[in-house]
Amino acid sequence: MSVDIDTVKRVAKLARLAVTDERAERMQGELNAILGFVEQLNEVDVDGVEPMTSVVEMEMRKRADVVTDGNKAAEIVSNAPASEDNFFMVPKVIE
Repeated sequence: MSVDIDTVKRVAKLARLAVTDERAERMQGELNAILGFVEQLNEVDVDGVEPMTSVVEMEMRKRADVVTDGNKAAEIVSNAPASEDNFFMVPKVIE
């Protein structure tokens, strides 16, 4: 795929960039180089390759999945401007 000057100017306009004709020519070369690299990546055979999050083998850190009693309602609403029976109180909103 090749990008022409008109496409560069259109993309610049969509990105709200002011581009001179000289700069548009340089951007055309840069965009064509980027698209050429992407086309090279499309040629790589990735069948059977597992997706990975890192190039280094590591295990994700996870917290222990344990059931706790909670019972922190009073602590949670302690900083609320108004609360009643461990519920937040908010002003009534009517439209």
